Amino acid sequence: MRVVVVEDEIRIREGIQGLLETMGHEFAGGAENGLEGLALIQQVQPDLVIADIRMPEMGGLEMLKRMQEQGIQVKTIILSAYSEFDYAKQALGLGVTDYLLKPISVDEFSCTMHSIEMKIEKEKAAQPETLGTLEQVAATILYGQLKADDSVQEYLGKRFGIQNGQKIVEICIYLGSGYQDHVQKAEREWSQMLKWKKGLEFCFIQADYEQSLLVMIYQFGSLQELKRSLQVWLLKVSASAGWQGCVGWIEAEGIQDIRTKFETLYSVMEWSIPLGQDVLIAYPQIKQVQASVCIYPIELENRLKTELCLGEPQQVGKVVRSFHQYFADGRIYAPKDIKECYVRFVWAFIHVTNEIGMLDYASLSQQKVLDRIMGAKTFQELKEAVEEVLGKLRAQADTEEEVAHLTVRRIKSMIHEFYQSGITLDEIAAKLNVTPEYLSMQFHKEVGETYTSYLKNYRVNKAKELLIGTQMKQYEIAREVGYTDSKYFGKVFRECTGYSPANYRKMYK
Repeated sequence: MRVVVVEDEIRIREGIQGLLETMGHEFAGGAENGLEGLALIQQVQPDLVIADIRMPEMGGLEMLKRMQEQGIQVKTIILSAYSEFDYAKQALGLGVTDYLLKPISVDEFSCTMHSIEMKIEKEKAAQPETLGTLEQVAATILYGQLKADDSVQEYLGKRFGIQNGQKIVEICIYLGSGYQDHVQKAEREWSQMLKWKKGLEFCFIQADYEQSLLVMIYQFGSLQELKRSLQVWLLKVSASAGWQGCVGWIEAEGIQDIRTKFETLYSVMEWSIPLGQDVLIAYPQIKQVQASVCIYPIELENRLKTELCLGEPQQVGKVVRSFHQYFADGRIYAPKDIKECYVRFVWAFIHVTNEIGMLDYASLSQQKVLDRIMGAKTFQELKEAVEEVLGKLRAQADTEEEVAHLTVRRIKSMIHEFYQSGITLDEIAAKLNVTPEYLSMQFHKEVGETYTSYLKNYRVNKAKELLIGTQMKQYEIAREVGYTDSKYFGKVFRECTGYSPANYRKMYK
């Protein structure tokens, strides 16, 4: 047995350690109070805890209550002085197996340990009768609620013919957001398919948290033939309407290995994004896939910003479709790189639409969108995350006043996006299909300054940020904010601030 001793007197603790080792038991650790003892018990998960009633910081009874609240079920011996016998009776009500009076008698200690050892062996012998179906055993092992110890292995061998270390194939059928609606149907369809293969023995585990149906195949013939059959079946399933999932394959070395292997397989299921939902994601073969360098399509982001500023929803939709198509051109990119590109694209969309007042920002959870993108296992899930953000676009303004207000916000947004290239009012007017005079009048009316003045001040403010926050030279800053002539930039800066760029930087350095 693995035993933890919680006792504040070191001599008693060391004495018990010696007795345990003499009797052939494992001393799993010692603690001098209940607080340390509780942490140790949680860590090492012993078969038996020997604890004193009275200890500093946290006594034995309080530790037992905490263990009971946390669902920690372990055999316990309480140590108490004769005068603390009432406390010992309370401890028995907390599920304590036995108690010993101090000073400890070696013979009594030996008898108590033997009695507890017999109880543990009896319970382990009876356990296989109550473990339940293979699905129940596999599910509890999968989620760490049951250890595949010798008694469990013996039970699985006798009842299901699963031997210790026997190879098991795990098939993860990821259903995503459609899990609740389709898991029962998926189980029926895959069960019918697998039954056609002679000699297969399998069971299903519904992994709710992972939105997946796990198939555990423990009797099979040729692994290669089985894998080929699954790939053919997957092609057939993927061709049917409504299929939005993906399928993965991994081999476990025994029932005790299914948890770690499932976690490994689930982590690589995202390779369905570049490979497609009709490809079986087989581990470790998937690690050998050579991914192309993924270059973010900045030109599509710039087109998106322009069309948003122009208020052209149909054109925005075209840009979004082009963005999706960019990652479906036959090249294979690493799923992590694709997700990072989607995050950047969506963030650009949110920034611009919020800037020009076209986004229903209050109803949008940016963290939720980010989680959806980074947690996606299929390309369809990435597209749905973008569609969710697109759905937050506000309807076009109807009244003349709202149209004028939105037009001015679009002008400001275009200045913010394209101030470096020197975009003119005439260019914006042409894009919005209105006259420059109308735009100039509306802009001055709402903003309180002319287009030229606003653009100049915006550039100067950006220059201030660079002067204070970077070590860039004046000509570099001038070019960065849209001026090709460094001297002219210095003149404009002085007109707006009363200082030369060099003197302004000195003031804040």
